[in-house]
Amino acid sequence: MPGNSQRKGAISKGGKGPTVGSGGRVKRGLEGRGPTPKAKDRPYHKAYKEAQRSERRAAPARPRKKKGSDIEWIAGRNAVVEALREGVPITAVHVAEGAERDGRLREAFRLASEKGIGLLEVPRNELDRITSGAVHQGLVAKIPAYEYAHPDDLLDAADAANEKPLIVVLDQITDPRNLGAIVRSAAGFGAHGVVIPERRAAGMTAAAWKTSAGAAARIPVAQTVNLVRQLKAYQDAGCMVIGLAADGDVSLPDLDLADGPLVVVVGAEGGGLSRLVAETCDQLVSIPMANTLESLNAGVAASVTLYAVAQARA
Repeated sequence: MPGNSQRKGAISKGGKGPTVGSGGRVKRGLEGRGPTPKAKDRPYHKAYKEAQRSERRAAPARPRKKKGSDIEWIAGRNAVVEALREGVPITAVHVAEGAERDGRLREAFRLASEKGIGLLEVPRNELDRITSGAVHQGLVAKIPAYEYAHPDDLLDAADAANEKPLIVVLDQITDPRNLGAIVRSAAGFGAHGVVIPERRAAGMTAAAWKTSAGAAARIPVAQTVNLVRQLKAYQDAGCMVIGLAADGDVSLPDLDLADGPLVVVVGAEGGGLSRLVAETCDQLVSIPMANTLESLNAGVAASVTLYAVAQARA
């Protein structure tokens, strides 16, 4: 029958849906959403964070990653003597046959002997070969590839010490001397470690070791494939992330996050923080200067900031 929408195959064109009282929208709106999650299942609850720490402690030890399988050579009498003085992890010292015994060479022999480092006399052309023709003055030292920590190891170190994490992250730092200086400051002001990117950044080379004045043996340096992802992981673990920037919204003396779990991100000289890293930070912090035309290099800026954090925590 025309107009009979009840007949078999008819299409309803009402489109208004169920009405109030029909058990439609109102019923669905009154449906329960299930039981409240347990405290240990809620990411921002203290019990959840404690459970995460327990899982990390119970998990198998993470394998440490090496930057590469190649060893590195320190060439030159002054450089070798300084490396021996500063505690660079030298595994062997090679001296050229017939090399003139001056004061620096005798000191290198003495330091190597005191530290139990093997001393090997080799032909001069062998030193030319292993140093790729560098000016070695008849003396070179061998250091192994640095073993990097896992970024989560730094949180574990803070937890083991029953302290709030303080981690330094470096963004686009390419000068190994700056890296070494920051590692030294991080160790001196109580940080639990330093994180660097795997690519396009300075690594723990002989120059970084020497500048750190041996601090690299006392504090872990970790590598990460993706810096932004690692910063977000630290945020998920309860850390606040601050980035150092000349135009930061917060002045360092006004920073009120210093006494909590904290990650300090230091950018490269000139370029500063990369865009994505800056956007990931919870706060951008500036160091007040007497002259706006002056700026601090990455190593000095990190030292000033870590000192301020240490004072706030004290």
